[in-house]
Amino acid sequence: MLLRRIVVSICPVWLVLASAGTACSQEYPAKPIRIVAGSPGGGSDLVARMIAQGISGSLGQPLTVENRSGIVQTETAARALPDGHTLLVQSGALWILPLMRETSYDSVRDLAPITLIERSVEVVIVHPSLPVKSVKDLISLARAKPGEINYAASGPGSTSHLAAELFKSMAGARIVHVPYKGSGPALNALIGGEIQMMVASVPSVSPHLKSGRLRALAITSAEPSVLAPGLPTVAASGLPGYAIVGVSGMSAPAKTPAAIIKLLNDVVVRFLRMPETGEKFLSAGSEVVGNSPDEFGTYIKSEIVKLGKVIKEAGIRAD
Repeated sequence: MLLRRIVVSICPVWLVLASAGTACSQEYPAKPIRIVAGSPGGGSDLVARMIAQGISGSLGQPLTVENRSGIVQTETAARALPDGHTLLVQSGALWILPLMRETSYDSVRDLAPITLIERSVEVVIVHPSLPVKSVKDLISLARAKPGEINYAASGPGSTSHLAAELFKSMAGARIVHVPYKGSGPALNALIGGEIQMMVASVPSVSPHLKSGRLRALAITSAEPSVLAPGLPTVAASGLPGYAIVGVSGMSAPAKTPAAIIKLLNDVVVRFLRMPETGEKFLSAGSEVVGNSPDEFGTYIKSEIVKLGKVIKEAGIRAD
């Protein structure tokens, strides 16, 4: 693979003032790069390891994955030296988290976006006993019988939770949230008829859709997805403008030099656009994205605004 290095200035302001003649530039990367990810075996961990393996040859330095759970993951990266040798791979839940609890970091202020790595669509599913065959049917029934339809979610602030609350808000329907400790118990409750509706990942529900134990109405992405062929989008099925997906992205500490951000974006996006990379992500239930730092930053800001409104309306808190 192509070895790429750049020379960047990493001289602190105080050193520039103290000695204009000091050499303050060095080759990047100058040492191994660590990628801070979530708990071992989790989504961001698997994504980080795939990228670490895929781009190390292009950077000429080894990349290691350092696991940190929950909020500590983002805090670790946000506090790191902004020299490009600490990167962060995180799910969208972590840049939404400051909207639901106190955190020591600000998702926009303390991190520099590199690229949106991948996205996974969710699917709106119902128990077969519910007399609906489409999103329009579900909205009509929920409006006609406020408070009589229950939905399950895997945890406060999860994609399934926020997707259902966004659905409620945009549809103007009163659907009751029933919390469960994890997607497994929530899905079992839906299959057993304890609740009537859920928004869940495609891989987790595919076997139950094929068996007829559950019914799929639509997917949550803005456009149709190869992950759920034949299923319409919620937006095209009765709720225009609706869109929410599970995502993961790569960032660096704020104030990381723009030249390093560009280099990392070039290398990561090139890897993501390789056919074999796309196939690996599809087999794991997601689609590669690979956009620019500006596009990724705009996406984060728009999600904070959109979901911030939903979180405030629903009074969602994450402890």
